Amino acid sequence: MTNPTTITAPEGLPFIEIVREFDAPVAAVHNAWADPSLVATWLGPDGYGMQIETYDFTSGGRYRYLNTDPSGAVHAFRGSFHTVKPDLIVQTFEWEGLPDQVSLESIRFEPLPGDRTRLTGWSVFPSVDSRDGMIAHGMEHGVVEGYARLDALLA
Repeated sequence: MTNPTTITAPEGLPFIEIVREFDAPVAAVHNAWADPSLVATWLGPDGYGMQIETYDFTSGGRYRYLNTDPSGAVHAFRGSFHTVKPDLIVQTFEWEGLPDQVSLESIRFEPLPGDRTRLTGWSVFPSVDSRDGMIAHGMEHGVVEGYARLDALLA
């Protein structure tokens, strides 16, 4: 069984908060973000293929990956890593299907008792409409299923 994922999108604000706990230490959870071969196994919705084109997980690096859904449609995502630390990632995020709607994301890894980790992610969008566009296109579905696969990877 996996831990629950809480996703909050306050009415009228271009903001999303995601909170999730993992039954693994911070170093292991952070490594699941750092290693592109691991990222390809857990990021995104169930049943989607993942191809990572670029993944330079360093401060100032960039990424681009493609998710292929079960119908064969390809969804591209890209961004830049602004800050990469053991307890913090700050990055931009753009789904190319909603172009020019770049969000700024902060992902914090907090150690919990019992060698567990609390992940808290904040995404700020350029407008409420762009935030709502991400939600309307299944963002929650992909996050929840991806984090469940990350749980299995970390087990």
